[in-house]
Amino acid sequence: MELKPLILKFLKFGIVGASGAVVDFGITALCKGILGMPDLLANAIGFTLAATSNYFLNRVWTWKSTSKEVGIEYAKFFVVSLIGLGLNSLIVFLLKDISIVPRFVETTLDWDFWVAKIIATAVVMVWNFVANNFFTFRQNRK
Repeated sequence: MELKPLILKFLKFGIVGASGAVVDFGITALCKGILGMPDLLANAIGFTLAATSNYFLNRVWTWKSTSKEVGIEYAKFFVVSLIGLGLNSLIVFLLKDISIVPRFVETTLDWDFWVAKIIATAVVMVWNFVANNFFTFRQNRK
């Protein structure tokens, strides 16, 4: 595969991912902050809803999939996302209590959690792109 189309796909994937991050962080904040859910449960719900919206946007725009087996393709995408969720949650779990953010101001925003989530999201983005390019949307590569 030529490098230029792969880079373009990655950029599109990143834009879709940014929209997914808005869904993910928004739902996570709602679940954690307003509904009072535990960190990892709120994280899982936000991540799962974002993965679903990302599938449809990536199918249509990033990979321009014409597969008639949408259910199978979605299942593959979701499996990749579940593995990503596991990686995301593990990274959040490992990093959130390390206190990597200086405590200059006392706050209720739980900065360690959010910084850990940003790091986890960046790592998982690379995993999701590679796995989806070579597994989920493999039939769309020319």
